[in-house]
Amino acid sequence: MDKKAKEIAKRQKQLNAHRSSFYLVYLFFIISIIYITDEVASQMAAFMKTEIANDMLAKFGEASVSRLDIITFVSFPFMALGILYKPLADRFGRKPFLIINTFGMCLGLLIIYLTESVFGYIVGSCLVQFFVAHDMQVVYIMESAPDKHRAKIYSSIKCIAMLGVLLIPLLRKLLMSDVSQWRRVYLLPGIAGMLVSIAAIFLTKETDAYNISRINILEGKACETENKSGSVIQALRFVWKHKQLRFIFLALVFSETGFVFTIDYQVIMSYGYAGFSLANGLASSLESALQSVGINEVTTALFFFPIGCALSTLATGFISDKFGRRISAVVMSGSAALFFLAFFLGSNKGLSPQAVGFLCGASVGTFWSNIDTICLMAGESTPTALRSSVLAASFLATGLGIGISFMVSVPLLSVFGNSSIGWVSFALTVPGLVADFFILIFKVKETTGVDLVTIQGSEFE
Repeated sequence: MDKKAKEIAKRQKQLNAHRSSFYLVYLFFIISIIYITDEVASQMAAFMKTEIANDMLAKFGEASVSRLDIITFVSFPFMALGILYKPLADRFGRKPFLIINTFGMCLGLLIIYLTESVFGYIVGSCLVQFFVAHDMQVVYIMESAPDKHRAKIYSSIKCIAMLGVLLIPLLRKLLMSDVSQWRRVYLLPGIAGMLVSIAAIFLTKETDAYNISRINILEGKACETENKSGSVIQALRFVWKHKQLRFIFLALVFSETGFVFTIDYQVIMSYGYAGFSLANGLASSLESALQSVGINEVTTALFFFPIGCALSTLATGFISDKFGRRISAVVMSGSAALFFLAFFLGSNKGLSPQAVGFLCGASVGTFWSNIDTICLMAGESTPTALRSSVLAASFLATGLGIGISFMVSVPLLSVFGNSSIGWVSFALTVPGLVADFFILIFKVKETTGVDLVTIQGSEFE
Protein backbone atom coordinates (compact mmCIF):
# COMPACT_ATOMS: atom_id res chain seq x y z
CA MET A 1 0.00 0.00 0.00
CA ASP A 2 1.53 3.34 -1.07
CA LYS A 3 1.72 6.45 1.10
CA LYS A 4 -1.39 8.05 -0.41
CA ALA A 5 -3.49 4.90 0.08
CA LYS A 6 -2.31 4.63 3.69
CA GLU A 7 -3.39 8.17 4.45
CA ILE A 8 -6.77 7.64 2.78
CA ALA A 9 -7.30 4.52 4.87
CA LYS A 10 -6.29 6.38 8.01
CA ARG A 11 -8.66 9.27 7.32
CA GLN A 12 -11.50 6.94 6.41
CA LYS A 13 -10.99 4.94 9.59
CA GLN A 14 -11.27 8.13 11.62
CA LEU A 15 -14.49 9.02 9.82
CA ASN A 16 -15.95 5.56 10.40
CA ALA A 17 -15.01 5.47 14.09
CA HIS A 18 -18.05 5.25 16.34
CA ARG A 19 -18.94 8.51 18.00
CA SER A 20 -21.66 8.64 20.62
CA SER A 21 -24.54 11.09 20.52
CA PHE A 22 -22.73 13.01 23.26
CA TYR A 23 -19.50 13.37 21.29
CA LEU A 24 -20.03 17.04 20.40
CA VAL A 25 -20.80 17.91 24.02
CA TYR A 26 -17.70 16.03 25.10
CA LEU A 27 -15.57 17.61 22.36
CA PHE A 28 -16.70 21.13 23.15
CA PHE A 29 -15.96 20.55 26.84
CA ILE A 30 -12.34 19.67 25.98
CA ILE A 31 -12.12 22.61 23.58
CA SER A 32 -13.44 24.89 26.34
CA ILE A 33 -10.62 23.84 28.67
CA ILE A 34 -8.08 24.50 25.91
CA TYR A 35 -9.71 27.85 25.15
CA ILE A 36 -9.47 28.84 28.82
CA THR A 37 -5.74 28.07 28.68
CA ASP A 38 -5.40 30.18 25.54
CA GLU A 39 -7.27 33.16 27.01
CA VAL A 40 -5.34 33.07 30.29
CA ALA A 41 -2.03 32.98 28.39
CA SER A 42 -3.03 35.82 26.07
CA GLN A 43 -4.43 38.05 28.86
CA MET A 44 -1.70 37.46 31.44
CA ALA A 45 0.68 40.22 30.33
CA ALA A 46 -2.14 42.76 30.06
CA PHE A 47 -3.34 41.98 33.60
CA MET A 48 0.20 42.42 34.95
CA LYS A 49 1.47 45.24 32.76
CA THR A 50 1.94 48.04 35.28
CA GLU A 51 3.76 45.69 37.67
CA ILE A 52 5.98 44.33 34.88
CA ALA A 53 6.94 47.82 33.71
CA ASN A 54 7.65 49.11 37.21
CA ASP A 55 9.69 46.04 38.18
CA MET A 56 11.78 45.24 35.11
CA LEU A 57 12.14 48.63 33.45
CA ALA A 58 12.77 50.57 36.65
CA LYS A 59 16.18 48.87 36.73
CA PHE A 60 17.05 50.67 33.49
CA GLY A 61 15.62 54.08 34.33
CA GLU A 62 12.08 55.31 33.79
CA ALA A 63 9.36 52.62 34.06
CA SER A 64 7.72 53.69 30.81
CA VAL A 65 4.80 51.71 29.42
CA SER A 66 5.88 52.75 25.92
CA ARG A 67 9.22 50.99 26.48
CA LEU A 68 7.40 47.84 27.54
CA ASP A 69 5.23 48.17 24.45
CA ILE A 70 8.40 48.23 22.38
CA ILE A 71 9.51 45.00 24.08
CA THR A 72 6.06 43.55 23.38
CA PHE A 73 6.29 44.67 19.76
CA VAL A 74 9.56 42.74 19.40
CA SER A 75 7.56 39.55 19.90
CA PHE A 76 5.03 40.32 17.17
CA PRO A 77 7.31 39.63 14.18
CA PHE A 78 7.34 36.04 15.41
CA MET A 79 3.61 36.02 14.78
CA ALA A 80 4.44 36.58 11.11
CA LEU A 81 5.93 33.10 11.08
CA GLY A 82 2.34 31.97 11.41
CA ILE A 83 1.87 32.47 7.68
CA LEU A 84 4.26 29.55 7.25
CA TYR A 85 3.25 27.56 10.33
CA LYS A 86 -0.55 27.64 10.42
CA PRO A 87 -1.07 26.36 6.84
CA LEU A 88 0.58 23.11 7.95
CA ALA A 89 -2.76 22.31 9.59
CA ASP A 90 -4.25 22.11 6.08
CA ARG A 91 -1.73 19.39 5.25
CA PHE A 92 -1.31 17.43 8.48
CA GLY A 93 -4.61 18.06 10.26
CA ARG A 94 -6.03 20.21 13.03
CA LYS A 95 -5.34 17.97 16.02
CA PRO A 96 -1.49 18.02 16.08
CA PHE A 97 -1.44 21.81 16.11
CA LEU A 98 -4.18 22.07 18.73
CA ILE A 99 -1.82 20.15 21.05
CA ILE A 100 1.42 21.87 20.02
CA ASN A 101 -0.06 25.37 20.34
CA THR A 102 -1.39 24.74 23.85
CA PHE A 103 1.91 23.28 25.03
CA GLY A 104 3.98 26.06 23.43
CA MET A 105 2.07 28.99 24.91
CA CYS A 106 2.33 27.47 28.39
CA LEU A 107 6.05 26.88 27.96
CA GLY A 108 6.33 30.62 27.34
CA LEU A 109 4.49 31.35 30.61
CA LEU A 110 6.89 29.13 32.55
CA ILE A 111 9.94 30.78 30.98
CA ILE A 112 8.66 34.18 32.16
CA TYR A 113 8.14 32.75 35.65
CA LEU A 114 11.60 31.19 35.84
CA THR A 115 13.68 34.13 34.62
CA GLU A 116 14.24 37.58 36.10
CA SER A 117 15.90 39.10 33.03
CA VAL A 118 14.35 41.25 30.35
CA PHE A 119 15.74 38.84 27.75
CA GLY A 120 13.95 35.91 29.39
CA TYR A 121 10.72 37.91 29.43
CA ILE A 122 11.10 38.63 25.71
CA VAL A 123 11.73 34.94 24.92
CA GLY A 124 8.70 33.85 26.93
CA SER A 125 6.53 36.57 25.40
CA CYS A 126 7.60 35.56 21.89
CA LEU A 127 6.53 31.97 22.53
CA VAL A 128 3.19 33.03 24.00
CA GLN A 129 2.42 35.49 21.19
CA PHE A 130 3.37 32.99 18.51
CA PHE A 131 1.21 30.12 19.75
CA VAL A 132 -1.87 32.02 20.99
CA ALA A 133 -2.22 33.65 17.58
CA HIS A 134 -3.16 30.43 15.80
CA ASP A 135 -6.43 29.66 17.61
CA MET A 136 -6.72 26.09 16.37
CA GLN A 137 -9.53 25.60 18.87
CA VAL A 138 -11.54 28.12 16.84
CA VAL A 139 -11.04 26.07 13.66
CA TYR A 140 -12.23 23.01 15.60
CA ILE A 141 -15.42 24.82 16.62
CA MET A 142 -16.02 26.15 13.09
CA GLU A 143 -15.66 22.70 11.51
CA SER A 144 -17.56 20.74 14.18
CA ALA A 145 -20.51 22.93 15.15
CA PRO A 146 -23.87 22.69 13.31
CA ASP A 147 -24.14 25.39 10.64
CA LYS A 148 -27.18 27.13 12.14
CA HIS A 149 -25.67 27.38 15.60
CA ARG A 150 -21.99 27.92 14.78
CA ALA A 151 -21.71 31.46 16.14
CA LYS A 152 -23.75 30.73 19.29
CA ILE A 153 -21.62 27.70 20.13
CA TYR A 154 -18.42 29.61 19.43
CA SER A 155 -19.45 32.60 21.55
CA SER A 156 -20.68 30.34 24.38
CA ILE A 157 -17.36 28.49 24.52
CA LYS A 158 -15.41 31.73 24.39
CA CYS A 159 -17.67 33.12 27.13
CA ILE A 160 -16.64 30.19 29.33
CA ALA A 161 -13.01 30.78 28.39
CA MET A 162 -13.22 34.44 29.37
CA LEU A 163 -14.72 33.53 32.74
CA GLY A 164 -11.68 31.29 33.17
CA VAL A 165 -9.56 34.45 33.08
CA LEU A 166 -10.86 35.08 36.62
CA LEU A 167 -7.97 32.82 37.59
CA ILE A 168 -5.53 35.70 37.00
CA PRO A 169 -6.95 38.25 39.49
CA LEU A 170 -7.56 35.38 41.92
CA LEU A 171 -3.87 34.46 41.75
CA ARG A 172 -2.96 38.14 42.07
CA LYS A 173 -4.97 38.27 45.27
CA LEU A 174 -3.54 35.03 46.68
CA LEU A 175 0.10 35.27 45.58
CA MET A 176 0.93 38.99 45.39
CA SER A 177 1.43 40.56 48.79
CA ASP A 178 3.63 43.06 46.93
CA VAL A 179 3.49 44.15 43.27
CA SER A 180 7.09 42.99 42.75
CA GLN A 181 5.86 39.38 43.09
CA TRP A 182 3.99 39.42 39.78
CA ARG A 183 5.95 36.43 38.36
CA ARG A 184 4.26 34.07 40.83
CA VAL A 185 1.00 34.44 38.90
CA TYR A 186 2.54 32.78 35.82
CA LEU A 187 3.39 29.43 37.41
CA LEU A 188 0.05 27.65 37.91
CA PRO A 189 -1.46 28.52 34.48
CA GLY A 190 1.75 27.36 32.80
CA ILE A 191 1.76 23.96 34.49
CA ALA A 192 -2.01 23.45 34.12
CA GLY A 193 -1.91 24.29 30.41
CA MET A 194 0.85 21.78 29.74
CA LEU A 195 -1.21 19.06 31.43
CA VAL A 196 -4.22 20.04 29.30
CA SER A 197 -2.16 19.74 26.10
CA ILE A 198 -1.03 16.24 27.08
CA ALA A 199 -4.62 15.22 27.86
CA ALA A 200 -5.74 16.52 24.45
CA ILE A 201 -3.54 13.88 22.77
CA PHE A 202 -5.93 11.21 24.04
CA LEU A 203 -9.20 13.14 24.32
CA THR A 204 -9.62 14.87 20.94
CA LYS A 205 -10.15 13.57 17.41
CA GLU A 206 -9.59 15.07 14.00
CA THR A 207 -12.51 17.09 12.56
CA ASP A 208 -14.78 15.36 10.03
CA ALA A 209 -14.64 18.38 7.69
CA TYR A 210 -10.86 18.10 7.46
CA ASN A 211 -10.86 14.31 6.94
CA ILE A 212 -13.47 14.54 4.16
CA SER A 213 -11.58 17.33 2.44
CA ARG A 214 -8.26 15.49 2.70
CA ILE A 215 -9.71 12.24 1.31
CA ASN A 216 -11.22 14.13 -1.63
CA ILE A 217 -7.87 15.72 -2.40
CA LEU A 218 -5.98 12.43 -2.21
CA GLU A 219 -8.54 10.65 -4.40
CA GLY A 220 -8.56 13.48 -6.94
CA LYS A 221 -12.23 14.26 -6.33
CA ALA A 222 -11.65 17.80 -5.11
CA CYS A 223 -11.98 20.83 -7.32
CA GLU A 224 -8.93 22.79 -8.47
CA THR A 225 -9.19 25.22 -5.54
CA GLU A 226 -9.33 22.44 -2.96
CA ASN A 227 -6.33 20.65 -4.44
CA LYS A 228 -4.20 23.69 -3.68
CA SER A 229 -4.16 23.14 0.04
CA GLY A 230 -1.72 24.12 2.75
CA SER A 231 -0.07 27.03 0.94
CA VAL A 232 0.01 30.67 2.00
CA ILE A 233 0.79 31.71 -1.58
CA GLN A 234 -2.32 29.94 -2.81
CA ALA A 235 -4.30 31.44 0.06
CA LEU A 236 -3.19 34.97 -0.85
CA ARG A 237 -4.01 34.35 -4.49
CA PHE A 238 -7.42 33.10 -3.44
CA VAL A 239 -7.98 36.20 -1.27
CA TRP A 240 -6.90 38.53 -4.07
CA LYS A 241 -9.17 36.75 -6.55
CA HIS A 242 -12.29 37.05 -4.37
CA LYS A 243 -13.67 40.50 -3.54
CA GLN A 244 -15.39 39.22 -0.40
CA LEU A 245 -12.11 38.20 1.20
CA ARG A 246 -10.24 41.29 0.00
CA PHE A 247 -12.61 43.57 1.88
CA ILE A 248 -12.70 41.28 4.92
CA PHE A 249 -8.92 41.59 5.13
CA LEU A 250 -9.17 45.38 4.76
CA ALA A 251 -11.71 45.49 7.59
CA LEU A 252 -9.23 43.58 9.77
CA VAL A 253 -6.51 46.17 9.08
CA PHE A 254 -8.69 49.08 10.18
CA SER A 255 -10.20 47.37 13.21
CA GLU A 256 -6.79 46.28 14.53
CA THR A 257 -5.50 49.88 14.71
CA GLY A 258 -7.06 50.00 18.18
CA PHE A 259 -5.04 46.99 19.31
CA VAL A 260 -2.88 48.90 21.79
CA PHE A 261 -5.74 49.43 24.24
CA THR A 262 -6.32 45.66 24.45
CA ILE A 263 -2.86 45.23 25.99
CA ASP A 264 -2.85 48.47 28.01
CA TYR A 265 -6.26 48.48 29.71
CA GLN A 266 -4.73 47.55 33.08
CA VAL A 267 -2.36 50.52 32.73
CA ILE A 268 -5.28 52.80 31.87
CA MET A 269 -7.09 51.72 35.05
CA SER A 270 -3.93 51.99 37.17
CA TYR A 271 -3.06 55.52 36.13
CA GLY A 272 -6.70 56.56 36.21
CA TYR A 273 -7.17 55.50 39.82
CA ALA A 274 -3.69 56.74 40.79
CA GLY A 275 -4.47 60.16 39.32
CA PHE A 276 -7.77 60.25 41.21
CA SER A 277 -5.96 59.36 44.46
CA LEU A 278 -3.41 62.15 43.98
CA ALA A 279 -6.05 64.72 43.07
CA ASN A 280 -8.03 63.91 46.21
CA GLY A 281 -5.05 63.81 48.58
CA LEU A 282 -5.22 60.04 49.12
CA ALA A 283 -1.56 59.50 48.16
CA SER A 284 1.62 61.53 48.53
CA SER A 285 3.21 60.53 45.19
CA LEU A 286 2.38 58.81 41.94
CA GLU A 287 4.56 55.84 42.88
CA SER A 288 2.80 55.27 46.20
CA ALA A 289 -0.57 55.73 44.50
CA LEU A 290 0.26 53.09 41.88
CA GLN A 291 1.43 50.72 44.62
CA SER A 292 -1.82 51.17 46.54
CA VAL A 293 -4.29 50.96 43.64
CA GLY A 294 -2.39 47.99 42.13
CA ILE A 295 -3.14 45.90 45.21
CA ASN A 296 -6.61 47.29 45.87
CA GLU A 297 -8.77 49.00 43.19
CA VAL A 298 -7.11 47.51 40.12
CA THR A 299 -7.05 43.94 41.46
CA THR A 300 -10.73 44.26 42.43
CA ALA A 301 -11.60 45.67 39.00
CA LEU A 302 -9.82 42.79 37.28
CA PHE A 303 -12.14 40.31 39.01
CA PHE A 304 -15.03 41.87 37.09
CA PHE A 305 -13.15 42.24 33.79
CA PRO A 306 -13.78 38.60 32.69
CA ILE A 307 -17.49 38.93 33.52
CA GLY A 308 -17.96 41.94 31.25
CA CYS A 309 -15.83 40.29 28.58
CA ALA A 310 -17.69 36.97 28.81
CA LEU A 311 -21.19 38.45 28.64
CA SER A 312 -20.36 40.66 25.66
CA THR A 313 -18.80 37.66 23.92
CA LEU A 314 -21.85 35.51 24.63
CA ALA A 315 -24.20 38.16 23.24
CA THR A 316 -22.17 38.29 20.03
CA GLY A 317 -22.96 34.72 19.01
CA PHE A 318 -26.70 35.05 19.51
CA ILE A 319 -26.80 38.35 17.59
CA SER A 320 -24.65 36.81 14.86
CA ASP A 321 -26.84 33.73 14.31
CA LYS A 322 -30.08 35.69 14.63
CA PHE A 323 -29.32 38.85 12.65
CA GLY A 324 -26.17 37.96 10.72
CA ARG A 325 -22.41 38.29 11.00
CA ARG A 326 -22.22 41.81 9.59
CA ILE A 327 -24.77 43.26 12.01
CA SER A 328 -23.03 41.54 14.90
CA ALA A 329 -19.63 42.95 13.93
CA VAL A 330 -21.04 46.44 13.50
CA VAL A 331 -22.83 46.36 16.87
CA MET A 332 -19.68 45.11 18.58
CA SER A 333 -17.43 47.77 17.04
CA GLY A 334 -19.71 50.61 18.18
CA SER A 335 -20.09 49.11 21.63
CA ALA A 336 -16.30 48.76 22.00
CA ALA A 337 -15.81 52.51 21.57
CA LEU A 338 -18.59 53.44 24.01
CA PHE A 339 -17.56 50.95 26.70
CA PHE A 340 -13.95 52.07 26.36
CA LEU A 341 -14.74 55.69 27.02
CA ALA A 342 -16.94 54.69 29.97
CA PHE A 343 -14.27 52.61 31.73
CA PHE A 344 -11.51 55.14 31.00
CA LEU A 345 -13.45 58.10 32.40
CA GLY A 346 -14.79 55.93 35.22
CA SER A 347 -11.33 55.09 36.55
CA ASN A 348 -10.26 58.72 36.32
CA LYS A 349 -13.35 59.82 38.26
CA GLY A 350 -13.03 57.16 40.97
CA LEU A 351 -16.00 55.05 39.87
CA SER A 352 -16.32 51.78 41.80
CA PRO A 353 -13.74 49.15 40.75
CA GLN A 354 -16.54 46.67 40.14
CA ALA A 355 -18.16 48.95 37.55
CA VAL A 356 -14.85 49.94 35.94
CA GLY A 357 -13.74 46.33 35.67
CA PHE A 358 -17.03 45.27 34.09
CA LEU A 359 -16.98 48.17 31.60
CA CYS A 360 -13.34 47.45 30.76
CA GLY A 361 -14.13 43.79 30.10
CA ALA A 362 -17.14 44.72 27.99
CA SER A 363 -14.96 47.07 25.94
CA VAL A 364 -12.22 44.52 25.30
CA GLY A 365 -14.79 41.77 24.77
CA THR A 366 -16.75 43.67 22.15
CA PHE A 367 -13.53 44.77 20.43
CA TRP A 368 -12.30 41.18 20.06
CA SER A 369 -15.80 39.95 19.22
CA ASN A 370 -15.73 42.31 16.25
CA ILE A 371 -12.36 40.87 15.16
CA ASP A 372 -13.48 37.29 15.80
CA THR A 373 -16.67 37.76 13.78
CA ILE A 374 -14.72 39.15 10.85
CA CYS A 375 -12.34 36.17 11.02
CA LEU A 376 -15.33 33.85 11.23
CA MET A 377 -16.66 35.42 8.02
CA ALA A 378 -13.27 34.85 6.42
CA GLY A 379 -13.38 31.17 7.37
CA GLU A 380 -16.95 30.85 6.14
CA SER A 381 -15.97 32.37 2.79
CA THR A 382 -13.15 29.86 2.18
CA PRO A 383 -13.02 26.16 1.14
CA THR A 384 -11.97 23.67 3.84
CA ALA A 385 -8.66 22.85 2.16
CA LEU A 386 -7.59 26.51 2.25
CA ARG A 387 -9.35 27.63 5.42
CA SER A 388 -6.43 27.38 7.81
CA SER A 389 -4.12 28.91 5.19
CA VAL A 390 -6.42 31.88 4.61
CA LEU A 391 -6.75 32.44 8.35
CA ALA A 392 -2.95 32.30 8.54
CA ALA A 393 -2.69 34.84 5.75
CA SER A 394 -5.02 37.10 7.72
CA PHE A 395 -2.04 37.66 10.05
CA LEU A 396 -0.70 39.97 7.36
CA ALA A 397 -3.83 42.13 7.64
CA THR A 398 -4.01 42.08 11.43
CA GLY A 399 -0.25 42.59 11.64
CA LEU A 400 -0.49 45.72 9.51
CA GLY A 401 -3.20 47.13 11.77
CA ILE A 402 -1.22 46.23 14.90
CA GLY A 403 1.90 47.80 13.39
CA ILE A 404 0.04 51.07 12.81
CA SER A 405 -1.24 50.93 16.39
CA PHE A 406 2.28 50.60 17.79
CA MET A 407 3.93 53.09 15.42
CA VAL A 408 1.48 55.79 16.46
CA SER A 409 1.09 54.98 20.18
CA VAL A 410 4.75 54.45 21.16
CA PRO A 411 5.99 57.94 20.07
CA LEU A 412 2.94 59.63 21.62
CA LEU A 413 3.41 57.82 24.94
CA SER A 414 7.12 58.70 24.92
CA VAL A 415 6.22 62.38 24.60
CA PHE A 416 3.13 62.64 26.80
CA GLY A 417 3.86 59.88 29.35
CA ASN A 418 2.03 56.84 30.68
CA SER A 419 -0.97 58.80 31.89
CA SER A 420 -1.93 59.66 28.30
CA ILE A 421 -2.46 56.02 27.28
CA GLY A 422 -6.25 56.28 27.56
CA TRP A 423 -6.65 59.16 25.14
CA VAL A 424 -4.01 57.78 22.78
CA SER A 425 -5.83 54.45 22.68
CA PHE A 426 -9.20 56.05 22.08
CA ALA A 427 -7.82 58.19 19.24
CA LEU A 428 -6.46 55.07 17.53
CA THR A 429 -9.50 52.87 18.12
CA VAL A 430 -12.44 55.01 17.00
CA PRO A 431 -11.35 55.92 13.42
CA GLY A 432 -10.43 52.33 12.69
CA LEU A 433 -13.76 51.01 13.94
CA VAL A 434 -15.64 53.60 11.87
CA ALA A 435 -13.82 52.48 8.71
CA ASP A 436 -14.48 48.86 9.66
CA PHE A 437 -18.20 49.73 10.04
CA PHE A 438 -18.55 51.09 6.51
CA ILE A 439 -16.56 48.28 4.88
CA LEU A 440 -18.75 45.63 6.50
CA ILE A 441 -21.98 47.42 5.63
CA PHE A 442 -21.25 48.20 1.98
CA LYS A 443 -18.59 45.76 0.76
CA VAL A 444 -18.99 42.42 2.58
CA LYS A 445 -21.79 39.89 2.06
CA GLU A 446 -23.45 37.79 4.75
CA THR A 447 -22.00 34.33 5.49
CA THR A 448 -24.42 33.05 8.14
CA GLY A 449 -25.41 29.40 7.71
CA VAL A 450 -22.98 28.42 4.93
CA ASP A 451 -21.99 24.75 4.61
CA LEU A 452 -18.28 24.63 5.44
CA VAL A 453 -17.85 21.26 3.73
CA THR A 454 -19.09 22.41 0.30
CA ILE A 455 -18.25 26.14 0.32
CA GLN A 456 -16.04 27.24 -2.60
CA GLY A 457 -15.87 31.04 -2.10
CA SER A 458 -17.33 31.98 -5.47
CA GLU A 459 -20.79 32.08 -3.86
CA PHE A 460 -20.16 35.65 -2.71
CA GLU A 461 -19.15 37.11 -6.07
